[in-house]
Amino acid sequence: MIEGTSDPVMTATTSWHAYEFKGKPGDPSRRPPQIAPYHLRIDWLMWFAAMGSPEQQPWFQEFLVRLLTGDRESRTLLAFDPFPDLPPTWIRASFYNYRFTTPAERRQTGEWWHRELVGLYWPPVRLQTDQPSP
Repeated sequence: MIEGTSDPVMTATTSWHAYEFKGKPGDPSRRPPQIAPYHLRIDWLMWFAAMGSPEQQPWFQEFLVRLLTGDRESRTLLAFDPFPDLPPTWIRASFYNYRFTTPAERRQTGEWWHRELVGLYWPPVRLQTDQPSP
């Protein structure tokens, strides 16, 4: 899951907002879409990225940079951009394991997915800013 924040400085209370992809799991309450027989390229790449390390996915860092710069073409690949007006200050990626909920879990929670946080896939980063020397 890729998340961003507009907070200028990260703290324990930083509020992170998730980007939603068109096909891959994200929000546990979002119904899985029917997309077949097509593949959504970025969603497919994200699925494979989770099977390895970020270093094995040279496109991933570039995608994060494009989100940090508010690149319009990259944002069209997403189902939901939580930063429609200005790009985020910071961005990160977390790794989750997803599974479908059981019928009983679905009735109780209304969620389609159960997810468990595995850890951080890409640590919080921001664009370098040029600051004049004192």
